[in-house]
Amino acid sequence: MKNTLQQFKQDILRQLEEVADISLLQELEKKYLGRKGELTLLLKEIGNLPATERKETGKLANEIRAEIKQKLIEIKSAFAKAPADKQFFDATLPGKKIEAGHLHPLTLVQRELEKIFSSMGFMILEGPELESDYYNFEALNIPKTHPARDMQDTFYIEGHADLVMRTQTSNMQVRAMEKYGAPLRCAVIGATYRHEATDMSHEHSFCQIENLVVDKGISLANLVGILKTMFSGLYRQEVNVRLRPGYFPFVEPGLEAEMSCIFCGGKGCSVCKKTGWLEMGGAGLVHPNVLKYGGVDPKKYQGLAFGFGIERMAMLKYGINDIRLFRGGDLHFLTQFSS
Repeated sequence: MKNTLQQFKQDILRQLEEVADISLLQELEKKYLGRKGELTLLLKEIGNLPATERKETGKLANEIRAEIKQKLIEIKSAFAKAPADKQFFDATLPGKKIEAGHLHPLTLVQRELEKIFSSMGFMILEGPELESDYYNFEALNIPKTHPARDMQDTFYIEGHADLVMRTQTSNMQVRAMEKYGAPLRCAVIGATYRHEATDMSHEHSFCQIENLVVDKGISLANLVGILKTMFSGLYRQEVNVRLRPGYFPFVEPGLEAEMSCIFCGGKGCSVCKKTGWLEMGGAGLVHPNVLKYGGVDPKKYQGLAFGFGIERMAMLKYGINDIRLFRGGDLHFLTQFSS
């Protein structure tokens, strides 16, 4: 048995000295030291030897096995220091975890809104972000001399006086009426741009959702019902809505829409400044001039519209206190939404 073990040792070491290929090294390791390897099976036979030979043979066998293992380690180490194309790769090691991507919090809110409005029969539209002055202002009842233009610091395109980066998703109101006519129900979701100084609640690039309904007999009751459905669905709780007078050139009457505070249930807290209400955005009944621009007869049809910032909705939903985090690229912030 001792002679057989010594012969095995010589054969294995000789083969290991000649190894120049990583795959061959792995094959030899499996052939001799694997669970059903030749040396492993030979060592198992030691138990069948007479007691007088078993101890000394077992000691020799363990020494040979340790020597072969050390030789394998040395060869693997040499491969590791070799050029990249000749390095040893241990396929038995656990792989590195690959981080999976996930949706941005604004995308999560946008998809929830799309789902809510699709369930109510609304078309989901996008529209151009580079827009003509006509659809961004003129067709929304804001002529070139209108003071309302001063309310929005607009990005104009150099060399193209008639092109702007849209300041609101309301630019799709007339486009939608021109294409689909009346009756009409659509939700426009997308990016908008304004030349503003950034702070915790203001950004030069932000997302909006604009909703437009054109039909016969439209009233503020329809507006309140749609807003309650949207807010209740997005925040997973029953909310109330109230409307206050506000000014927007493309609606008459113009209104500021508010919802009951989702944090205190309308009782008053620091978030709602003890009022019990959260201001969400502008709304109202579509101005007759806008209906005319869209080719819709204002004597036959009425419309409602509202526009809200998606960042504002996401900040309330996830408890985010700085709008700049959405586009800051900070993975510590973004990975919170990976579930």
